[in-house]
Amino acid sequence: MLKVIYGPKGTGKTKIIIDEANGKVASAKGHMIFITNTKRYMYDLHRDIRLIDTEDYDIAGEEALCGFVKGAVAANNDNEYLFIDGAARIAGKDIKDMATFYYMLDKLAETNSLSIYVTCSCSKEELPDFVKKYI
Repeated sequence: MLKVIYGPKGTGKTKIIIDEANGKVASAKGHMIFITNTKRYMYDLHRDIRLIDTEDYDIAGEEALCGFVKGAVAANNDNEYLFIDGAARIAGKDIKDMATFYYMLDKLAETNSLSIYVTCSCSKEELPDFVKKYI
């Protein structure tokens, strides 16, 4: 399952995804991964959620982000939840240019039985069609 949390910058998407992650801790049977580009939220997340700050890995572009996400998932075989805050910001691309990334996430979720949540900074009207099916 892939779910997109959207809204213009400053509308609380990060708080929503953090609350979503923390809310899943009690019922999660597998690993939980939270990918973002800052350590700012490390104290907001439950200690059982693995926070990965992409700034530590110099990710450059959509392909690098795809490989990074696949590697994070491959590190454990019992992952259950993956949360990505600001994928377009991490990749340094506009959401409209990230179709490959979202198709990869969809396939990754399906083949690994993952629940994936992603935030993107844009209004519903600005969402590309390849993203709208995940809201």
